[in-house]
Amino acid sequence: MNTILGLDLGSNSIGWALIRQNSQDKEGEILGIGSRIIPMTQDVLDNYGSGTPSRTQTSERTGYRSVRRLRERNLLRRERLHRVLNILNFLPKHYSGNIDFEKRLGKFLPETETKLVYDEDNQFIFKNSFNEMLEEFRLKNSELLSDGRKIPYDWTIYYLRKKALSKKIEKEELAWIILNFNQKRGYYQLRGEEEEENPNKLIEFHSLKVTDVIPDEARRGSDKIWYSVILENGWIYRRESKYPLFDWKDKIRDFIVTTDINEDGTIKKDKEGKEKRSFRAPGEDDWMLLKKKTEKQIDNSRKTIGEYIYNALLEDPNQKIKGKLVRTIERKFYKEELIDILKKQVEFHKELQSSELLNACAEELYRSNEVHQNLLKAKDFLHLFVEDILFYQRPLKTKKHTVGNCSLESRIFIKNGMRTTEFLKTVSRSHPLFQEFRIWQWMQNLKLYEKYTQTDVTSKFLITENDYENLFDFLWNRKEVDHKVVLEYLVKTKFEDLKPKQITVKAKEFRWNYVYDDVKDESKNYPCGETHSMIKNRLEKIEDLPDDFLIQENLEKLWHIIYSVTDKAEYEKALKTFAKKHNLDEVQFVDNFKKFPPFKNDYASFSLKAIKKLLPLMRIGKYWRYEDIDAKTQVRIDNLINAIEDETIKERVREKAINLTNQYHFKGLPLWLASYIVYNRHSESGDYIKWNSPRNISDFLDPKIAGSFKQHSLRNPIVEQLTTETLRVVRDIWQQYGNGEKDFFDEIHIELGRELKLPNDERKKITQRNTENENTNLRIKALLTEMQYDNNV
Repeated sequence: MNTILGLDLGSNSIGWALIRQNSQDKEGEILGIGSRIIPMTQDVLDNYGSGTPSRTQTSERTGYRSVRRLRERNLLRRERLHRVLNILNFLPKHYSGNIDFEKRLGKFLPETETKLVYDEDNQFIFKNSFNEMLEEFRLKNSELLSDGRKIPYDWTIYYLRKKALSKKIEKEELAWIILNFNQKRGYYQLRGEEEEENPNKLIEFHSLKVTDVIPDEARRGSDKIWYSVILENGWIYRRESKYPLFDWKDKIRDFIVTTDINEDGTIKKDKEGKEKRSFRAPGEDDWMLLKKKTEKQIDNSRKTIGEYIYNALLEDPNQKIKGKLVRTIERKFYKEELIDILKKQVEFHKELQSSELLNACAEELYRSNEVHQNLLKAKDFLHLFVEDILFYQRPLKTKKHTVGNCSLESRIFIKNGMRTTEFLKTVSRSHPLFQEFRIWQWMQNLKLYEKYTQTDVTSKFLITENDYENLFDFLWNRKEVDHKVVLEYLVKTKFEDLKPKQITVKAKEFRWNYVYDDVKDESKNYPCGETHSMIKNRLEKIEDLPDDFLIQENLEKLWHIIYSVTDKAEYEKALKTFAKKHNLDEVQFVDNFKKFPPFKNDYASFSLKAIKKLLPLMRIGKYWRYEDIDAKTQVRIDNLINAIEDETIKERVREKAINLTNQYHFKGLPLWLASYIVYNRHSESGDYIKWNSPRNISDFLDPKIAGSFKQHSLRNPIVEQLTTETLRVVRDIWQQYGNGEKDFFDEIHIELGRELKLPNDERKKITQRNTENENTNLRIKALLTEMQYDNNV
């Protein structure tokens, strides 16, 4: 009699049943049955089911910690600036007198935080520059100051930022500007954070004045009225509302405008000949559109940010600056402005030219780091302020420890006198070698059937090695495929006389063994040579490219640049270096690849080393070379062929490879057989831990014991809670029904709920699809209700 435990895992429950069964005599009994509910609020379950990140206590603490770190880094930059500016003697006396440069190194004295621009008597210290600014306002708008209106002292900073680009300013004023750049540095955007642009839709942020509001006639049975909102540029915004919109007139409103674009770049038109354009109110996620609009305006003005803001104030003193005129923009705009200011002011202030003062600053900032001191001493003050203090961006921390381990490859080394085994990390799914490996594996598992007879006809389409070569070439040059694409390709190669329409009809007579819906004639899309096809498509746009350029070596080098470099400037620099090294047109190459979307951080099940060992055995035809097989595996193959005794080859492997009698048989092998030949195993675990008592499970869950389960290691609180609770359920059943005996369970069967099998993005898609269907049904219901009162229907 076998003792079998069955577990049914849901997102907040664990169902279990313990049975004793004799399969031969068809006898059995239920020893126990039950369920354990995991306490969890409904909002957490809803967020998990919809793919929305849950707001756990840990995530909230992380959010608060991030805010604290941002503030701490801001203060640290300010303290470092204080120390440098004090050495240069650029700080006003009343300001530097309240800063501790001996013990607290640049921090304000306790209970003080002096304003740089106001002295002890609370008087603005840059009156001369302020008066110069007032004179410019009088010349531009003489009526502005005639009614006794006052101009804020704070606007002087924008005047100074403009003046510093061409004229000398006082050293204290320059210190104010430098410290001001610490407060607002711009947004540092990594590659991949940009939203993907749809070539057939133009989405823009517009602030437009409403010139008129015209209502339609009220409809019977509805409390809503349609309004035509006429905008200053002639556009008409149609909106339905319960409440009157007449108060919109003569006001400026913000809109997100989506315009449909034809392939040739012209605007699409509806049946009435009007341009197809939709409007909506800005949401929280639309800040990127406002950012692009502001950056475009600054670029078109050919001014720095300081000049742009100051000129806008001259034109309209009522202009709101923060959050309106300039909200969030790219960091490069601030960086370029500060560089221009410092380059000009170096000409007027000898302190910024002094190598002795530069050395003193380097020694002050890096008292225990002589290497970095020497690096700074070889630079100048421009580099010190811009690159080392204000706009320094630390490299992102590596998350390599979160990547899964390869079950086939490991390395052994001595650590603290102990022999230690460490498994290699799995390879990225975007790596070209993995994608080639995935295609060969997919092809080996591919089966074709006639729909009506359910006869396996794979051998009629894929007969020779040449057939597999051609199919591989077809898949390698495509990003993804569905059943229609593959079947039509195979039918076309088999029935060469058929016309395109006949090929489509003929392909419908067959199906494949992968996910397929016969009723809807739909299938899942399967990834193929994504990396190769995306890179190839861009390379084809480059003139005079050698035909044999995209060899495996160049493909991997280019993939590595796209995959590993996240900084935009460094990425473009790497592309230029690659183009020069390979004698490519630098401008064309960079233009085609600078907007290449970064690859996702998804990982395979095997390491690159394991794939390099398995792949040569899976290739076929012109892609196979016996010399590509690693030397150790070649020795194993020779011993298998010649039946030579080898302790490293298990008897089971000899049974599996009994039909492989010469070197040319070791190609086109399925993954399981290639794994046996190289590693002596396939799905069997190479190094597993077996628990012999419930106490072992308790020890594994105890965080105080070394080598136990690490809390938060799964980075998903629901899955982690479910995993640990499942182990506790098994432990309790083992203890109650088996009295903790060794080898009590013969089998453990686990069934996962659908929401646990699906990744986060798939759960999100399902939720969005359900929401769209629900909204469609509500619209239909509203139309039917409206038609009920229409006498013409």
